Amino acid sequence: MAEYTVLIVEDEPDMQRAIKLRLESIGFKVETASDGLEGLQKIKKLEPDLVLLDIMLPKMDGFKVCNMIKFDKKYKNIPIIMLSAKSAQKDFYTAKNVGADAYLTKPFTTAELLKKIKEMLIHE
Repeated sequence: MAEYTVLIVEDEPDMQRAIKLRLESIGFKVETASDGLEGLQKIKKLEPDLVLLDIMLPKMDGFKVCNMIKFDKKYKNIPIIMLSAKSAQKDFYTAKNVGADAYLTKPFTTAELLKKIKEMLIHE
């Protein structure tokens, strides 16, 4: 899977590191961003194959980042998996409305995350 680049936009350093190490261990190229604004800039600069996007982020929340990417013709086909501790129905609904391709509620297992990533990358 080395040909795939995943961008992790996550402000919690331990969560960001854990996901990065796990994905790199199976051959993904991984980039990271710690806030929404940096995430948006990196998406546009790197054009990753997939984005793992936290919702509660400093500077710009994940919903806004997702919305801006999905409504930009150049980047709209980049799959975005939203990650959040928020599990209310309205959060799932908002994620869908801003164009998220999938939504995983924290805590999630590595197996759940990898399954979702593979689904997104295979269905491009």
